[in-house]
Amino acid sequence: MKNDMSGRFYARVVANIFYSAAVTCLVEIFLVTNVSMIADYLRESGGSSRPLEGMGSATVGVLCYVLLGIVVFSAVFLVLQRKSLEYIHKLYEAMQNISEGDLTTEVDVVGDDEFSSMAASLNQMTQDIRSLMDKEREAERTKNELITNVAHDLRTPLTSIIGYLELLSTGTSIPPEMEKKYIDIAYTKAKRLEKLIEDLFGFTKLNYGKISMKVSQVDVIKLLSQLLEEFYPSFAEKDLVYELRSNVPAKVITADGNLLARLFDNLINNAIKYGAEGKQILVDVEADETIVKISVTNFGYVIPEKELPMLFNKFYRVEHSRSSTTGGTGLGLAISKNIVDMHGGDIHVTSDLNGTVFTVTLQVDFDINKENFGKIG
Repeated sequence: MKNDMSGRFYARVVANIFYSAAVTCLVEIFLVTNVSMIADYLRESGGSSRPLEGMGSATVGVLCYVLLGIVVFSAVFLVLQRKSLEYIHKLYEAMQNISEGDLTTEVDVVGDDEFSSMAASLNQMTQDIRSLMDKEREAERTKNELITNVAHDLRTPLTSIIGYLELLSTGTSIPPEMEKKYIDIAYTKAKRLEKLIEDLFGFTKLNYGKISMKVSQVDVIKLLSQLLEEFYPSFAEKDLVYELRSNVPAKVITADGNLLARLFDNLINNAIKYGAEGKQILVDVEADETIVKISVTNFGYVIPEKELPMLFNKFYRVEHSRSSTTGGTGLGLAISKNIVDMHGGDIHVTSDLNGTVFTVTLQVDFDINKENFGKIG
């Protein structure tokens, strides 16, 4: 491509040289063939013909014709190259503006040669720089947001733990039942603090590619059954019932079992926290030879449609969920999406009066060497 553009540019320059030379030759031929005629005319009309007669001598004549030819050739060539020179000047001005920090500068791409390619590259460069600056600003905003969220989410349970432990350590006579209650509350808050820290570490490791996948054969049905059984105390506490439905009795896929366990742990935990009003959690599995779809449905609060695309963003929480009971770091679904991306799969969510459904689609035969690991968006 570059060779073609370079060839077209040189061809145009050669053509302009040819046109300039042709015009110069025509002018020279005209003068050579008509100089004596002009001299005779000037003598007859009483004018001075000495300059023209001087041109008749060999040396002086040749010099005059050469100089005249150079002047004519240069003038014609500059006229033919005027557009290119103006375009080069525009490129120069654009580069000056960019060097001074004006990243809104753009040059119209005209023609199809090296200069137009340079203009296109210049425009692309400014777009890339603007994109990098936007990403840098977003990274700075995210960092500040991370610090704010971490400080708030870690301080709240920690303050409660310290407060109840201070009550227990003052030596004041406390009834045994109240003492047990304070200990239970402190323990619950400590477990919440542990979960928050795990989410933060998990987010950091996944986001910066510090977790290597350990792919093996995993029975998805068995994995989901075990997770649901482990969540039984939470189901009982929220007065929820659950059901696991599948179109196959077992389905073995190639995946990282630990990461899948974390993925579905997040989705089931999310369904329990926000679906308690619906009194039921459904986990559906549909599998064929190439893919398996796992849906986790709760019948709680309907999420507004405008908020659905943002659920997988880090730190994002639906407004109604920002409470001490359900609020977390806002990283659970972002981590889940990252795990799905690492497996070359897809995750999406729908929410209406028929329930809020998180659907994960995974490949049965996952090839780790052919996938690009995603990052949390």
